[in-house]
Amino acid sequence: MAAVNPASAAPADLLLINGKVVTLDAASSVKEALAVEAGHIAATGGTDEIRKLAGPSTKIVDLGGRTVIPGLIDSHIHAIRAGFRFATEVNWEGAASIPEALDRLRSAAAREKPDAWLIVAGGWTPRQFAEDRRPTEAEIATVASGHPVYIQLFYGYVLINAEGRERLNIKSEDDLPEGAKFEQDFEHRPTGWIVGKGPSIVALYSRLPKPTIEEAIEGTRQFLRELTSYGLTGVIDPGGHNLAPEDYAALFQVWRRHELPLRVVYSIFAPRPGKELEDFQAFTQFLPNGMGDDWLRFNGIGECVTWGMYNNDAPTDADKEAFYRVARWAAERGLRLTQHWNNDRSVHHLLDVLERVNREVPLAPLRWSIAHLHDASDESLQRMRALGVGWLMQDGLYFAAPSYIAERGTRMQRSPPIVSARKLGIVVGGGTDANRVMVENPFVSLRWMLDGLTVDGIASREKAEIPSREEALRIYTEGSAWFAHDENRRGRLVPGMLADLAVLSDDYFTVPVSHIAKIKSLLTVVGGQIVYAVGPFSDLDTTHR
Repeated sequence: MAAVNPASAAPADLLLINGKVVTLDAASSVKEALAVEAGHIAATGGTDEIRKLAGPSTKIVDLGGRTVIPGLIDSHIHAIRAGFRFATEVNWEGAASIPEALDRLRSAAAREKPDAWLIVAGGWTPRQFAEDRRPTEAEIATVASGHPVYIQLFYGYVLINAEGRERLNIKSEDDLPEGAKFEQDFEHRPTGWIVGKGPSIVALYSRLPKPTIEEAIEGTRQFLRELTSYGLTGVIDPGGHNLAPEDYAALFQVWRRHELPLRVVYSIFAPRPGKELEDFQAFTQFLPNGMGDDWLRFNGIGECVTWGMYNNDAPTDADKEAFYRVARWAAERGLRLTQHWNNDRSVHHLLDVLERVNREVPLAPLRWSIAHLHDASDESLQRMRALGVGWLMQDGLYFAAPSYIAERGTRMQRSPPIVSARKLGIVVGGGTDANRVMVENPFVSLRWMLDGLTVDGIASREKAEIPSREEALRIYTEGSAWFAHDENRRGRLVPGMLADLAVLSDDYFTVPVSHIAKIKSLLTVVGGQIVYAVGPFSDLDTTHR
């Protein structure tokens, strides 16, 4: 047993016995049992030895041979925004056909008030449907009569039905945001869908009514609880579009009530173009990096640091200078920074500025990161390594559009270059980028990391860039923890670490790779507290702090 003498140790609060405990320690040890005391791992070892740590009030859980892993940490997920809207939106995750998706709308219509909005904000793709197409406005009308409907596909398409267009006073294309237009079929008839680039779609979504504070609080509770059902014990949230500073009130309220079921680390997304430095200075005046507690903590700025460098493959010198000013200010303050960047062909603009800042203030101690960058080249990865900048990698390509595959050609075979990045010594964090562009299930992401297959079965990554199961798990645990300065506190099940863990429905290490996406957590523990329990563990107390 590691680092603990049972004869001299205090009685444990919780024992998990008769299982397969994947510690992810330096030796990749697998144990039978573990003990939790005061929110931390007290010991791991054989069942008989760990039983000796029990006292009169110790809770003992027999795992029945089930696998225990360190709690998963999504290093890039828009959980706060998803929670804010979750109680008032419809989820199409996992729907295998258009009739199944329509049934979910029909069920929502039946339980909502007659004139309530039905909103599908993302997290789906036509390629998941047997029909391999988007639903039509006529199909939506069969299940949602009388309700305004808004359905968003990534950041390029929106369907708003007749009731919704009337509610938003959209009578012609002149009433749409700049750059958006009505889609037409081959016979020049409107399809009911609106097409446009990201800013146009964001502007359309912003016209929807916001939930009440009560709905936002309930949605936050529901969504975060759903995350714990997947074995997630922590998230790192980069803010995002359609999430105003006042919208964080629901999250803060849940935190103040001691009702967070997992750890939330968040950063500030620049709210106003052209006012980024001014706003960051105002928002962080009394908010140093790391402010908070083990359940809710501030972690710097991004994913939009400046609007001129956000989703811009051709930034001007002025755009880069504005970014430099904010980045230099953040570095001097010791703030973490994460930057959204999609394409390797243009990331040199970002890396040039980061190298300029690094010559004045060393970046390596700050744990800065680049998110996405699915097609990162070896040259870009080497520049990141030299800076000490980490890489936030998500499974957005699981929903990869044919256009992405067609554009990259053979380059797609190393997108993303997971193995290459790790060989170079770059810290990689696992994530989903949920819930607009991807589903929040981390086991979908883990499966995709291990086989490279898209939702409709297209092979999109060569074998050389497929990590081992242990490597993928480490990316989603200790790798993600690094970006919150927590790699010495979570991500492994060893004595002294926080007791964040999940008991799985199936053994991640032995089931077929294709089955990994179906794994769920049966028991999730955060800081020694049981926050989620179902099936054989459903009688266990899940009271929050």
